[in-house]
Amino acid sequence: MKAAIIGASGEAIHTIKKAHEYGIEIAALDGNPEAEGLKYADYPLVVDISDEESTIEALRKEKPDFILTVPIGRYLTTIGAVNDVLGLPGIGRQEAELCTDKWKFHQRLSSRGLRDCRCYLVEEGKLVEEEKSTGQDFEMNLNQIQISFPAILKPRYGSGSRGLFMPNNAKELKEALLKTEGEPYVLEECAAGEEYGVDGAVTKEGFTMVLLRKKENTPPPARQAVGYYSVPPTDAFWQQAEAYMQQVIACLNLKECLLHADLIRGQKGPFIIELSARPSGHNLHNLFTPLCTGVDMAEEYIRYRLGRAYSFVPKRTKSMLIHYFDMQGKVKNVPDVKQAEAALDVRLAAWNCHIKEGEELVPVSDGHSVMGRGYFVLEGTGDVFLHGQAEKLKRLFF
Repeated sequence: MKAAIIGASGEAIHTIKKAHEYGIEIAALDGNPEAEGLKYADYPLVVDISDEESTIEALRKEKPDFILTVPIGRYLTTIGAVNDVLGLPGIGRQEAELCTDKWKFHQRLSSRGLRDCRCYLVEEGKLVEEEKSTGQDFEMNLNQIQISFPAILKPRYGSGSRGLFMPNNAKELKEALLKTEGEPYVLEECAAGEEYGVDGAVTKEGFTMVLLRKKENTPPPARQAVGYYSVPPTDAFWQQAEAYMQQVIACLNLKECLLHADLIRGQKGPFIIELSARPSGHNLHNLFTPLCTGVDMAEEYIRYRLGRAYSFVPKRTKSMLIHYFDMQGKVKNVPDVKQAEAALDVRLAAWNCHIKEGEELVPVSDGHSVMGRGYFVLEGTGDVFLHGQAEKLKRLFF
């Protein structure tokens, strides 16, 4: 059999290797001829994946049996378009657009009572609102809107932690709006509470939550995740999150896909920040989730597509933390794995460090500023203890 992968960054390599273990040939597409994943593919194709027609035509010739999704941003819509035109299983373009367009995502979920916050569209630095009878947008001024502060101003498409603003009052909002020209944004109220991540899968049998992860974020406005703590299924929020996610997935009409989502654990229950019908990046789906749960989501999805026995139900949920090197300052020492293990009172389950001695580490502002430094994974008992051990490890560098 043959599968296609659209978006062949280094984060696609795990899925390509798993496919090869099952005798599946891979046609991988990316606009960057140096993309790491292309080196592992049976049929590496340099194609601009933002161009849906070119991608469809390239894959029409390759005739894949299905697409395997990997971490990808806005051009998840290209995957949906390919599935629609070539009649392949998985999400369609309409569903992919709901995952990548924050404005349409909010509109759909809020109309079903699944997202309770005020949200406005921003174009060319100006607030606009859709006039439902005509479908046209008209400009608004700040006196016309009702919004609680702090608010979140974020790019309508993609982003991660890029280009985020968190205005605390109308004056700060006016200043932030001036910086959004040239790109559409959404403005919405900031939901209060702890932030979590979800790894899950949707099959013909329904939704299975594989792992719930509590985030350790940098301060606002970026709120860049620098660590994730596994949450056991016995936690009360697990059941709330699972039930809520089932409703969200039904509302978005997601079928037969891997997914990840970001949630807020608020006083009124779960609140969804965003969701994408593809696996999580940052060494989560390919490393942290399998270590915690015993479930390799890429492998189980391949088995599902091959008609073999599969299961996304976690075999167990270990108490673990994956942490990225979020320190700042001049590095005086870079420990090796043995030195790191000797300094800890917990098991060092994984270690990947790219920091150099003498390097000046800048403050973390977004994913780009931290992910290239590497990560480590700890296994121990309880979030507080794991956090303390992570801080001990990071001090070895200074």
